[in-house]
Amino acid sequence: MTDAQIGLVVVTPVIVGFALMLKRMGVLQGGGTLAAVLASMVIGVILFLGQ
Repeated sequence: MTDAQIGLVVVTPVIVGFALMLKRMGVLQGGGTLAAVLASMVIGVILFLGQ
């Protein structure tokens, strides 16, 4: 794996965790949390495969 791929593997779960934490704090609603999680996962996979 390249450095960029390792970075994506580390950062994507952090983004997902941050979105879930914001949901738990009441900052994001369910739809916003779902959109943030799905978007970060899709972008992470596309960038990972593109490397």
